[in-house]
Amino acid sequence: MKKTSFVAVCLLVYSFSLFGQENVDSLFEDIKFKNEGNGFFRSENIDFIRVKSTITEDVEFAVVIYKPKKPGPIVLISHGWHQSVMPPERTSENPYPEFLTVQVDMRGRKYSTGEPDCNGLELYDFFDTYLFLTEHYKEYISDPEQVYYIGGSGGGGNGFSIIGKFPDLFCSALILCGISDYAEWFKQDEIGEFRDEMIPWIGGTPEQKNEAYKSRSGITTVENILTPAYIIHGETDIRVPVSHSRNFVGKSTAYNKPVSYLELKGVGTRNHWGNIGPEQEKEKKLMSARALEKHSPPILPTKGELIVAGYVVTKHFSVFMDSIDQVGLIEYDLDKRTCSFMEGTGVITWR
Repeated sequence: MKKTSFVAVCLLVYSFSLFGQENVDSLFEDIKFKNEGNGFFRSENIDFIRVKSTITEDVEFAVVIYKPKKPGPIVLISHGWHQSVMPPERTSENPYPEFLTVQVDMRGRKYSTGEPDCNGLELYDFFDTYLFLTEHYKEYISDPEQVYYIGGSGGGGNGFSIIGKFPDLFCSALILCGISDYAEWFKQDEIGEFRDEMIPWIGGTPEQKNEAYKSRSGITTVENILTPAYIIHGETDIRVPVSHSRNFVGKSTAYNKPVSYLELKGVGTRNHWGNIGPEQEKEKKLMSARALEKHSPPILPTKGELIVAGYVVTKHFSVFMDSIDQVGLIEYDLDKRTCSFMEGTGVITWR
């Protein structure tokens, strides 16, 4: 997809709206949507439906599925911290026309059942979405190996974590102003805007649940990463300090991981993109377009080690710790079909 026309399309749709909203900044504002009028539906171009979790009984999460006019790659999109998906109109345009574009409403949010758990099993719902798409939307998918991720703010935090929990799933990830360390974010949230959710969603404070905070933080699983990460953050962001991206990029660089970083000087107030200038907006759009160019699917090395932050899922095997609040370490050999715990205990399942 490295064609000028495709990049131009990406820039155009991004400039209008990331999720089909009138104001792209509203993606990153932590608000609850008030739109009560739209029910679930299926139509020729858009489906707004629920998908059943395969690992948690009675949990169903909403997805908004925009169908491309011809088969394309998959892009999975995460909403913000306090948000739910935005219910579409039947006439809404696909924000990424060349993709099967899917917005995932995390469990416990407005249109889904279950309880939020801050990068716990709610991230497995993205994998369930992928499996659901490959079974029920085959005619809209050009290549099931072509899977991309986009998320900003709270969704950016999801992005840092999901590429470590699913190391060989995403061809690239666009992560905007995301949280890479939830214990650090807890400390930085002096007014308690996000602590009120972190405590029940994670089960306590960082002092009480230190390992649980680590298991949810993308900074913990940097060594696992195979997915190219395209990261954008404003230097003066108040709600998600730029240290989250800087620390993630620094650790990724130290481990020689595929990461591209754009830091926008002087950008960020309580609005993540506050004070952004025209040239900086252009840079942001160009980086976003690069993230959605065609990338090769990641390949898990034949043997190695993986950090298990609650769980890790590959195309070959999955590993769940005894609790998603735990962090462990496994070593594996695909040729010998062996996998064992070096640290911690849990369940290993081969595909």
